[in-house]
Order: sequence, then structure tokens, then C-alpha cells
Amino acid sequence: MDDIPRRTSRVELTEPAAALLRRLAGRHGPLMFHQSGGCCDGSAPMCYPRGEFRVGGQDVLLGHVGDDETPFWMSGDQFAYWQHTHLTVDIVPGRGSGFSVEAPEGVRFLIRSRLLTDTELAHIEEEPALPTGLDHPQA
Repeated sequence: MDDIPRRTSRVELTEPAAALLRRLAGRHGPLMFHQSGGCCDGSAPMCYPRGEFRVGGQDVLLGHVGDDETPFWMSGDQFAYWQHTHLTVDIVPGRGSGFSVEAPEGVRFLIRSRLLTDTELAHIEEEPALPTGLDHPQA
């Protein structure tokens, strides 16, 4: 496993978001995130039981988060805007709309972002392209 080069991190969880994700995974089984480019809550990361959201061919796999390596997907159009950004998934009080599994908990997932550093960008340029839904048709 140590021989596999690690990609530059593009997404991570705050500890409160990681704790919530663990609780939700215990209740719902393996999970996944999808970040679309829609308006309103469509721009919030949605968390679904793995396999209950069909990833499109243009969706981009930014990485995996949490203890069980939860995949974090983003729509291709949104990635075009956010490709130079590192994302941190956090939680805030309140309910978002939609079908994200945290909705009954009285909190919602939220993205906090920062620009990637010059060093991170230089590493990313040396890495292969991120996988897409075409690379993972069953995702």
C-alpha cells in the first residue's frame, strides 16, 4: 500500500462532520457524497447511502473522506469552477432541503473552501487526471 502514490488532498472533513458521518454510516451503511452545481441547497454537499445516487459520466471523484473512505463526487460543471479549491466538509445547525441523510439530525453538511496553494497545484499538475463516472460506471 505504501508503494501507491498519494494524491494531493482536495477534500477533507472537520472532526464534527467526521463524527456525524460515522454515526450516519452506522445507521445507513456505506455512504457517498455528491456536490452538484445547483442553486440553493443544490450547492451543498449531499450525503447518500452508497448506490442510491447514480453518478454521471461527467462527475469527478475528488477523493475519499472519513474512516470508511467515503467517496466524494462533484459534478463536472462544478469542478470546472472549483478545480483550484480545497474543500472542507463541515456541519452547521439547521435542516437543508433534499434527500441528504443528515437532514433528520437537525444539522446539514456545508462546504468551506480555500484556494489550493502553489505547492499543491504543482503536485496536482504531475498527477493523473481525477477519475470520472465513466471510470466507475457502477458508482
